[in-house]
Amino acid sequence: MNTGDLRNPALDTLVTELQRRSADQVPSITSYFAGRAERGDAADLVDLDSRSAAFLADKLVALEHDKALLCHRLCLALRARRIVEIGTSYGVSTLYLAQAVRMVVAADGGSGTVIGTEHEPAKAAAARDHFRAAGLQSYIDLREGDLRRTLLDLDEPVDLALIDIWPAMARPALELLTPKLRAGGVLLIDNTEDRPEIYRDTFDYLDDPANGLLTQTLPFRGGLEMVVKL
Repeated sequence: MNTGDLRNPALDTLVTELQRRSADQVPSITSYFAGRAERGDAADLVDLDSRSAAFLADKLVALEHDKALLCHRLCLALRARRIVEIGTSYGVSTLYLAQAVRMVVAADGGSGTVIGTEHEPAKAAAARDHFRAAGLQSYIDLREGDLRRTLLDLDEPVDLALIDIWPAMARPALELLTPKLRAGGVLLIDNTEDRPEIYRDTFDYLDDPANGLLTQTLPFRGGLEMVVKL
């Protein structure tokens, strides 16, 4: 697997290894949830239960490279300085976002931050190790805990947000983020192909004209929703 180009050879090497580790875990994750579905025990596809949370505790579940690279490029196009990531996990996609901020700051001056949020302390600790290894820790503000609390004091304007979290939490994230998102800002939501039922509440929110959002599902594997604030 060769993942580039983040305009930083050392960082490209790191994310290549992390993406490889994440991809190697996909078969076991697929098998686990398929087995639960076959047994009629799939309620946690909407609400993550304790068994699944324990199973996923050591899984990277990284946003795939092509999707993460699009996020990086969009950050550059928007000259994004305030980015929010919902569902940091081991921090793989955060590295793409923070590298974009570093490039914008290097070119244009000033400062910028990726604000991440992660519920699991062990994953947050692993993510911080990856941030330090990449030399990107000064561009990242990682907040531990329930996003409904960690993002209450979110400053605006937000230029771009990535939502890659269990579907039940996507709408609460949107409700917090949308008022802070600047006009022309972008929201990205993973795994939205064919508007699955598990995202019904999310799409109800996106489609409500009162929220001033325009959305399109991009044809990546599993779908990637690109939402623009009007």
